[in-house]
Amino acid sequence: MRYSRFSRRAGWSLVGLSLLLHLITVFAFARQPEWMAAFTVMPIWVWSGIGLVFSITAFWFLRAPLSLWVTGIWAVTVLIGSDEARVIANVGKSAPEPGPAGLADGQPLVRVLTLNCKFFNYGGGSDPATDIQRWEPDIVLLQEAMPYHVKHVADRLYHGRGDYRSHKDNGVVTRWKITREVRNPLYRDQQVTIMKPDETLIEVVNVHLATAATDLRLWNSECWRTHSENRMVRGTELWHTLQILADTAPGRPAILGGDFNAPPSDPIQSLLKANFEDAFIKAGTGWGNTYQRRIPIHRIDQIHASRQFRAIRCAAVTTKRSDHRMVVADFLQVP
Repeated sequence: MRYSRFSRRAGWSLVGLSLLLHLITVFAFARQPEWMAAFTVMPIWVWSGIGLVFSITAFWFLRAPLSLWVTGIWAVTVLIGSDEARVIANVGKSAPEPGPAGLADGQPLVRVLTLNCKFFNYGGGSDPATDIQRWEPDIVLLQEAMPYHVKHVADRLYHGRGDYRSHKDNGVVTRWKITREVRNPLYRDQQVTIMKPDETLIEVVNVHLATAATDLRLWNSECWRTHSENRMVRGTELWHTLQILADTAPGRPAILGGDFNAPPSDPIQSLLKANFEDAFIKAGTGWGNTYQRRIPIHRIDQIHASRQFRAIRCAAVTTKRSDHRMVVADFLQVP
């Protein structure tokens, strides 16, 4: 079959654009340079989708095998590079179920839940405690919740027999006893020490990192500068939070979670890798993204645990009472 000059030129141009975008995408997500933060703020599969459109359209113009090869390269890139595809390794794992966390290896599990509550003001005002209560969590991390909201959740969940602490617009609620609180005066992140029924202590850190930049005008240099500076602010904040934890509770079993305002691919996550594991990567099932609730494209709400915990189950759970989905994770504490 013969093709017009326009078809050939259009086809080869689209193949070239797809390959160029692939090189840029692989470089940006593999190296994560600060100056490309505006590019990597979107999931890798967004750019892969654009590249696939180019290569598939090129095949329509050319019917050339090269365009199919480029399509295959993009497909492999998504499987290797996307956070959403990493849970394929967890095939066979079960998701958390409403009710008590239960047992694993004959030991009681610790159920942790994190939720950005949007100040109880989503959809005209509502009560996130209704969504939380059915999961019967042992520890709850709340962001965008006033102190009276935090108390309300504690009362709803534990009927006056639990404990809670508030700091700025964060809150930690637990069915157990809080023995100490370490406040970070610079940020809204908070740290508490919780005593379990067997009198073992665990450190719990609730983070709500700096609000993410949302400017997507990639043709504007100001957009690139804003995203770069925004990433550095969150990195500094998380570094300080981890430093306080290391100084006040060295070696103690710790759980760290909340609203990171950054996806797992963000370089700030490298600060956690030495001592923490992402519960969703280890045991997650289903679609783990949490924001925006209706069409979640970012997994910015996460729960991490130190090596003294093993993630057994983890999932993102939709809620009608926040613009975020909540994350539920069950952990087994190990020696």
